[in-house]
Amino acid sequence: MIRVLIADDQPLVRRGLALILAPEPDVEVVGEAGDGAEAVARAEALRPDVVVMDIRMPVLDGVAATAELARTLPGSRVLALSTFDMDEYVVAALRAGAYGFLPKDVSPEELIAAVRTVHTGDAVVAPRLLTRLISAYVRTPAPSARPAPPLPAARDGLTPRELEIWRLLAVGLDNAEIAGELDISVSTVKNHLTGVFGKLGVRDRAQAVIAAYESGLVEAERRGA
Repeated sequence: MIRVLIADDQPLVRRGLALILAPEPDVEVVGEAGDGAEAVARAEALRPDVVVMDIRMPVLDGVAATAELARTLPGSRVLALSTFDMDEYVVAALRAGAYGFLPKDVSPEELIAAVRTVHTGDAVVAPRLLTRLISAYVRTPAPSARPAPPLPAARDGLTPRELEIWRLLAVGLDNAEIAGELDISVSTVKNHLTGVFGKLGVRDRAQAVIAAYESGLVEAERRGA
């Protein structure tokens, strides 16, 4: 069973999310929270596998709550939700340790699939949003309370092939598209990405894309909205 905690400051949204998730045979909604501080406290008590976390909440916002859970309960993986497509706090949440982000207008099927994906330890970000989201974010300085971590010098250790695969990943291509672009196999792409993630010190595709924009490997202005 995937134990899920739902954190949102709107009771109607919490109830709606619970009604979507609870009927699934492999999902158990173990609790709800109305703000970030309550989400952290409830997670410490209930030890959920996945926390479906609204980004904008009172008392403690979803970004700060995500960072606290990543530090104290790494086994409780956060799936962040936001009403807004272009929300800089989503990138902050990914950097704080969230395993994924979805807008609240996704279908019930997409939400359920995302919970299962996050539970396995993989990242999930709505494809239509990832690159646009980062493009918008990098035009705005990071809040001083959450400074951007320096990009590791390991970028210099990437091979030309790894740099090219990283660049293609950052502009929105999936593994199959990268393989087609470079005329290599999908398994070779996966192997190269494992090396890229290790050298950059990032956990997943979302963090690798963020690092690509912040390092200047890809310029946001080239993408547009």
